[in-house]
Amino acid sequence: MASASRASTPLLKDELDIVIPTIRNLDFLEMWRPFFQPYHLIIVQDGDPNKTIRVPEGFDYELYNRNDITRILGPRSTCISFKDSACRCFGYMVSKKKYIYTIDDDCFVSAPPAPLVSLHDPRSILAFRLLCCRDSVAVIRRDFVGNGDWVAKDPSGKDINALEQHIKNLLSPSTPFFFNTLYDPYRDGADFVRGYPFSLREGVPTAVSHGLWLNIPDYDAPTQLVKPLERNTRYVDAILTIPKGTLFPMCGMNLAFDRELIGPAMYFGLMGDGQPIGRYDDMWAGWCTKVITDHLGLGVKTGLPYIWHSKASNPFVNLKKEYNGIFWQEELIPFFQSISLPKEATTVQKCYLELAKQVRVKLGKVDGYFNKLADAMVTWIEAWDELNPPKGGVTTANGPPKK
Repeated sequence: MASASRASTPLLKDELDIVIPTIRNLDFLEMWRPFFQPYHLIIVQDGDPNKTIRVPEGFDYELYNRNDITRILGPRSTCISFKDSACRCFGYMVSKKKYIYTIDDDCFVSAPPAPLVSLHDPRSILAFRLLCCRDSVAVIRRDFVGNGDWVAKDPSGKDINALEQHIKNLLSPSTPFFFNTLYDPYRDGADFVRGYPFSLREGVPTAVSHGLWLNIPDYDAPTQLVKPLERNTRYVDAILTIPKGTLFPMCGMNLAFDRELIGPAMYFGLMGDGQPIGRYDDMWAGWCTKVITDHLGLGVKTGLPYIWHSKASNPFVNLKKEYNGIFWQEELIPFFQSISLPKEATTVQKCYLELAKQVRVKLGKVDGYFNKLADAMVTWIEAWDELNPPKGGVTTANGPPKK
């Protein structure tokens, strides 16, 4: 019998798009079918635009390749990265829905259906025991179901529906101004603890829901190299609001956000082909987004839901991409920590353009790349506003919307 989460009407069915960047056939969607099929997909194809990407039957989707991006954005298409998953942000721009969920194509509901263990291989048995070990919070459990999928369970035994949990995170308030020691006070079974100011208990709108991963951790190349066999087996049943003034390393492989509240800040920068840096696209967007949400009084949550990250990328390839970023981030973090946005910056676009100015002035001294990035940030906002005119406006070919 299907679980309640699968049988009930999907939350926000007509208000949410799922954005997937890819260079390969999307067979992974078969495992996600019970959860994703009711929703509209926006697929951003990276790499060779002449390659045909196969999408399983039954999904409602639109697919954009590099030729489409150039056709739609014209000269402004230069702000969209090539040969990098940062291209996903084009999907955010063309969506017309209020909410976005984005996921990588190597992420699954849980472990893939291939056998996890061999009863004749002691190493596999040990790995299985480690995978199913109990920690102080929860147990990772799996049931084999008739269609050959392994369905992850939460500690109560229910199937994990990552998308549904993200939606619940976004639809409940955040508490960035005062930390609640029972974590998210709006979840069932929790509340505000003694001493929490009553004036802050209404919370603020949640702009971002940042999910986590089981199996392959989201490590940088140096950490991958020294811990090649490390796997995350801990399912921690918690959701936290990231406090105001605190930055975090945002990962784009399991991420949801309110497009109307924070969409224009979700620019994944210039990465990949022709750029001196890669694998910092989501983190750049996260730092910009966090500064802006703090300024505008919005919230960011992290924690549940978990997904299964199945494939570890090559640490040597990653090191080539990350090399400059590893050094530059020692300048980037203090930069974002010290940013003060003016009171006149009352919209996400105004905040982002102010950020672009400060990137040029302060980070341009670190490397000329940041001058180029600042230009791309401005171009991104111009393209966003062209494709997303204010309500009641009409997009014109030669300028901003006319009311």
